[in-house]
Amino acid sequence: MNDIEALKAILYFSIFKYPINKREVFKFANINNQLDLEKQLDFLTQEGVIHKLDDYYSSKNDLSLVERRLKGNEMARKIMPKANRVARLIAKFPYIDSVSLSGALSKGYFDDDGDIDFFIITKPNRLWIARTLLILYKKIVLLNSKKYFCVNYFITSNHLQIQEQNRFTATELVTLIPLYGKDVFVNFVRENQWAYDFFPNKKNQDILQLKDTEKYWLSKILQTVFNTRFGNFLEHIFRTMTLRKWTTKFDNLEKEDFDIAMKSTKNVSKHHPQNFQKKVIDRLDKDYKEVIKKFDLEILKRHA
Repeated sequence: MNDIEALKAILYFSIFKYPINKREVFKFANINNQLDLEKQLDFLTQEGVIHKLDDYYSSKNDLSLVERRLKGNEMARKIMPKANRVARLIAKFPYIDSVSLSGALSKGYFDDDGDIDFFIITKPNRLWIARTLLILYKKIVLLNSKKYFCVNYFITSNHLQIQEQNRFTATELVTLIPLYGKDVFVNFVRENQWAYDFFPNKKNQDILQLKDTEKYWLSKILQTVFNTRFGNFLEHIFRTMTLRKWTTKFDNLEKEDFDIAMKSTKNVSKHHPQNFQKKVIDRLDKDYKEVIKKFDLEILKRHA
């Protein structure tokens, strides 16, 4: 039985109180063509399942959500130059191969409570050294402020495929804004084409203006120092210490949730203690089933 893709796309972004326009519904729905999209949207609005707010669609009939979105879009435009400067700094650190914007900002939204999130790809076997150096910079130089320097997701360039493959991770992947590391990011997209199976109407990210990472002289020296057995030792120590700290600090998480939200392997480091991925997927599934039942949409669902 097929899903009503336009509904799923709108419900997904409604979780974030973010109305989306028709073009965005098409991008984030597995719909064959614009005619099918129009049919679904017309039916859903006529039945009162979704609401058309100016040029946007939402599961909530609240025009203030559009005002909130537009304000957040404007704040995102204003913060982008700073995000680019921070990305350029991160790209100069040792062992960093690629830097991309993620989170809300990568979707064009930012507000007073938001962070600038970065998705980072490192060289093989040096993820934990690279991560530790960035965290030390944040703690010492930035006084542990993460608002403009949130580095909570790292993978290595020899382990590019994302293991958790669902609507949440697909959305995060296809909305990444790559800023540094062209070749590595191209390989990353190639290894994660599964995400575009969720959203076949979403084009690949623009990489024409993507810059290569250029290292500070200090970064080059540190890489020389750490490209040794001593570096292998530090890599192991940093990972072990971090994992031990997280295991103690987040002992409220079930092991299955911890292994996803706080993944700490040789090739992946995630710091998502709220396990937002699971919360969003569960909420979407719940909301979708409730709407289907409430509005008796099984017939449309079979023919979507």
